[in-house]
Order: sequence, then structure tokens, then C-alpha cells
Amino acid sequence: MKRSLTVIAIVLIIASFILSACAQQQAQEQPTAGSQTEATQAPSTGGEEVTALIGYTASQTGKYNLESTRQINGLRLWMNQVNDAGGITLSDGTVVKFEDQFYDDESNSDRIQELYTRLATDDDANFLISPYSSGLTDTAAVIAEQYGKIMITTGAASDSTYQKGYTLVYQSYTPASKYLTGAADLLNNTDPEVKKIAIVHENDKFSTDVSNALNSYAESKGYDVVLFEGYDSGTTDFAPFINKIQDAAPDAIMGGGHFQDGSTFAKQLNEKGVSVKFLALLVAPPEPDFAELGDAALGVIGPSQWEPLAEFNQAAAEASGMDWFGPSSAEFTQAYTDAYNEEPSYHAAGGYQAGLLLQHAIESAGSLDTQAVKTALDNTDALTFFGAVKFDTSAESHGLQTGHSMVYIQWQDDGSGALVKQVVWPLEGATADVLYPIR
Repeated sequence: MKRSLTVIAIVLIIASFILSACAQQQAQEQPTAGSQTEATQAPSTGGEEVTALIGYTASQTGKYNLESTRQINGLRLWMNQVNDAGGITLSDGTVVKFEDQFYDDESNSDRIQELYTRLATDDDANFLISPYSSGLTDTAAVIAEQYGKIMITTGAASDSTYQKGYTLVYQSYTPASKYLTGAADLLNNTDPEVKKIAIVHENDKFSTDVSNALNSYAESKGYDVVLFEGYDSGTTDFAPFINKIQDAAPDAIMGGGHFQDGSTFAKQLNEKGVSVKFLALLVAPPEPDFAELGDAALGVIGPSQWEPLAEFNQAAAEASGMDWFGPSSAEFTQAYTDAYNEEPSYHAAGGYQAGLLLQHAIESAGSLDTQAVKTALDNTDALTFFGAVKFDTSAESHGLQTGHSMVYIQWQDDGSGALVKQVVWPLEGATADVLYPIR
């Protein structure tokens, strides 16, 4: 009996050793956190995978719908590319992937405070992206600063937003004060004899800021501003303003507002047969849909934050002593076209750029910590497919974009009767001579 018990004990001990060895082998075969067992998981880094939440509002309805939709398309393209590539690896090996949370702001500033407060508190977003338009962003910026959230703005050009003592709000666009000043330079370069300008603009924050800056700049250059007048947002009948333009008989008309009003204004100027040598409008002309106006679009000039024709590259960055970061213009354009079956406008490129700037800062910081990312943004001096980027870090204008410059496009006939966009200013980036006079 004793011998049987001894044998049983020995068998149990041997079995326990076998089971222990098997368990150790299984443990070695199990994937560790961050290992790549599927295409959707991050590459092996030895760190955990975390999700960073990006919060924003989108104008799914209302007058900013077109521009806002393309802005968000660009942002989401960036986010999908980063996630598909395996995320961003931080200095401690943590792998960051991104999700977004957004709400429809209805193009209504009254909703912004509530929605961005929800994003900052209830949703606890790690980072914020601005809504489209300077007016909506002006309200969102207050919330971002109040709750200590970094916000990258896009589609928000007004200088004044960045001159209120904020420390966490960063602008990706060229400021409004420089939106149309280049058009005045283009006009002077094209026809130095022209002196009479009419400025007619939408009475919203962005368009008013742009037009006030243009008015001051034009007068400083010796132009005679024969008409300076605003129209209410949502205006569809421009006959009263066109009558005043005809009475003032300017050689050039500048101003406008956003896509809907700008397109309508250009169409009615053409229908009324207004004789003008030079027409430059905000926002609307760079949009691909502007070509649907046909003859009314021919010759119209628009300031653009970015165009596929504008080629920025790594060699240019190195020559200027800047970092090069992200895809080329061709790569972005192809990816966007494949994803959305349309040519990207500068609003789409601006949305992508906002994500790209955030990525560059996180990678430079090696962290998701707000202060570390803020320091990285303050030190940014880079070139991307969108152009140069650098931020004012003074207390008076912190976050104001100082690196990026506008390009000016004009709709021209390609020789077969089709309308195409050409870059006409600055001259070093021009793809065609300016069409002048237009009628």
C-alpha cells in the first residue's frame, strides 16, 4: 500500500512539472501589449496602446455646411491614415491612436459654448479642433483656454481671436489681415495705373476683419477706395450694392464673404454686365464648385490657403532651415481624391493640416501632456504640403500664424472652353499670367 502511494505521489510530481512547463511555453507564445497580431494593432513597442480623443463641432447644417464638411473630411483623412499606420509612438513606448467626437453646431454661434464645454468636460477630449469660421471659433477659443485644452484652429483666420491673451489656441491659417492684401499687390503689379477700388463684404467677423485690413492697406498704397460697404449674412439680392458699384465706377472690386454669398455676388455682377477689370473675392473662388457659375466665374480671383498646384517639398524646407513633415501635395491630393471622390479644396487641406500640426507636436513632445505639446507647438518651425508654419509666441498675439502665406488663384479658360484654376500670385509660384482685364 505504501509503495502504491509513493508511486502515485511521484506521478503527480512529474505531472505538475509537465503542466508547469506547458504553462510557461503558452505564456511565451501569448502576445504582449502592443505586439502586432492583426493589421489593425500597433507595432510591437513594449508599451500599451491608448486612445486620444479629438473633439470638435461641425456645421452639418447651416450656411457653413460646404466649407465645414470639407474641413472635417480632411481632418478625418489624417486621423485614419495615422491609425492605419499603427498610431504615434511616445517616448515611453506608449502607442497613441485617435478617435473623434463631434456635434453639429448648425453654423450657429449660440451652440458653440454649450458644445465645446461638453467636449471639454463630459467627453474629456484630449485635444480640440476649431469649428469652421472665425465667428464660431472666437467662442470656442474661450472654452478651450478655460478648461486647459489645446485647440488647433482651421478655417478661423481673424487676427483678433489670437490677441486676447490665450496660451493654448494655435492658428493654422494665414491671418485675416493678410487675406486680400496680396490681391492689391497683384493689381498694382498688373496695372499700376489703376487707383479706384470698391470693397463690398459680408458683415460677419472674418469678412469684416479682412476688408478693414484691405482698406487700410490699399489706402497706404495710394489706392482710392471709392466704395466700402457691408451686406448682411444670408443676402441673396445684391442689386442695391451693384447699383452703388456702378455709380462709383471702380476699376477693381474686392471683398465678399463665404461660398454662398460670394458665388451669388459674382453671378449677379455678371448678369448685370458690370464693367470691371479686376474681381477678387473671399472663400468662394478657390472652391471647385465655383466653376459651375460658368462665364460668371471666368477671371475671378480668390485668395487660397493652399492649392494642389503649389508645390512645397523637403528640399525647400532644408534650404530654409525648417523641418519637413507629412505627405507631399501630390500624395495628399491623391489620398483625398481616393477617399472622397473629389478634388480637395483649401478647406479640406486645412482640416488635414490641423491634424498634421497636432501630430508633429505630439511626436516632438513624445507625450500627450498638455504643457509638453504646448512647448512643441511654440517651437514649431516647419514646412508641410500646406506651406510654412510658425506661431507667434508673444503674450500679445500668442498662437497667431506667422509662417504661412496665401496664394491667389484665378479661373481661366484652358483653351477648350473648360474653366481651370491657375495660380497667378505670388509670381514665384504662378502657373499662368493673370487674365486682365476680365470684362
